[in-house]
Amino acid sequence: MVVNYTKISVARIMTQDVVTVIEETTIDDLLELFGTYHYHSYPVVTETGELAGIISEDIVLEILLFDRLPASGHTHLSAVRSLGDDASGIMMPYPVTVSPDTCLSETADLMLRHHVNRVCVVDSGKLVGILSKRDIVNEICKRRD
Repeated sequence: MVVNYTKISVARIMTQDVVTVIEETTIDDLLELFGTYHYHSYPVVTETGELAGIISEDIVLEILLFDRLPASGHTHLSAVRSLGDDASGIMMPYPVTVSPDTCLSETADLMLRHHVNRVCVVDSGKLVGILSKRDIVNEICKRRD
């Protein structure tokens, strides 16, 4: 059976119960969150639920190892050092996003083009879900059976 992934929307398989952080979340609280839930990244939202950015474990590792890394090419990390110790200071603003109506094939293409493992799903600026490459692969496997 051939499945048309342009007919399946992100809304059908996205995770809706997303663990998020607010802009004021401290680095210590972020580290605890990474240790507790074992997700690779966390969306950063405003008090009104609007998506502000994303924090990945890569950023956390780079910050923790900042003094051991070569100085060239780390303008974001240098800026982080001066911005403070909360999520708003270390998040990557403007993460890759899709709407709930975006089809899986378009979303997969977007992930590959932007070299990201997950996308935030937003509706009118508000975070409504998250979708990972693993979610898409699982859906493909499920539909093959």
